[in-house]
Amino acid sequence: MTRRTLFTLIALASGLALVSYWIGQQSYSWMPVQASAEAILVDNLFSFMVAIASFIVLGVTGTLLYSVLFQRASRYDISDGPALEGNLKLEIVWTAIPLVLVVWIGTYSYQTYNRMSILGSGGSLHVGMPTAMANEIGASPEASAPIEVRSRQWAWEFYYPDRDVTSTELHLPVNQRAQLQLTSEDVLHGFYVPAFRVKQDIIPGRAIAFEFTPIREGRYRLRDSEYSGTYFATNQTHVVVESLKSYQQWLAAAAAQPLTPAENVAYQEFKAAIEKPMSLGWSRIVPAAAPLANYSSSESDSHE
Repeated sequence: MTRRTLFTLIALASGLALVSYWIGQQSYSWMPVQASAEAILVDNLFSFMVAIASFIVLGVTGTLLYSVLFQRASRYDISDGPALEGNLKLEIVWTAIPLVLVVWIGTYSYQTYNRMSILGSGGSLHVGMPTAMANEIGASPEASAPIEVRSRQWAWEFYYPDRDVTSTELHLPVNQRAQLQLTSEDVLHGFYVPAFRVKQDIIPGRAIAFEFTPIREGRYRLRDSEYSGTYFATNQTHVVVESLKSYQQWLAAAAAQPLTPAENVAYQEFKAAIEKPMSLGWSRIVPAAAPLANYSSSESDSHE
């Protein structure tokens, strides 16, 4: 390889790296708003992986395109191409590059997960996953009992043991470490808030300690990320992030309210299906009764 060829390849790789970095920066706009500290870490990791993927895709595609356009065999040339078998340098290069990329991506992903520390102490852990370390992000100044998140087919219920308040809408103070205890009363559910970039499967029979730090006030959507039955698409509710003062005022106001049945979209759809029966060939699961709550919201309420 001549020096000119080497400089040309370095220049092309540098230009490709700049383009890939730009594409990686654009990936931030593909995601919902960053409403938690964990979202920043996840988006940084996603942008990094998009940039790496762009470099590989553009590099491979560009090389193929160049070969097709400028390295075609001449007409009637049926000779074989140069034999590459036994080229030790080439073997080392195409082994080392993927190895470095895999180790780089794996290390960055591990560091991101470790910094998020979303599984609190005492929470259920998957085999082989690291133990959650001390929280680095927005540790709560006051220790309080975790908010109990109860999932069922198909409704969410949130219980605040410090004030004996039950709500169908999750309220959290901004810039405070949210500590939740996730449980399921029937089947596998998934706690997933896209704006927070956090997700956790909820396994029946286990109480899972779960933590994150909301950093942006607003109303966001909590979804069930696991298919939990016929009406699982209705298993959604709101997460309200507000100032500490507003949060405490909401808790006090909710504590003063009596328990009343909340809105239950799954049960409404089930009743409508019963009134207009249509045989689908399988048995229906009766949705759980509407939860009794001190505070509940409506599906018609707005959210980001």
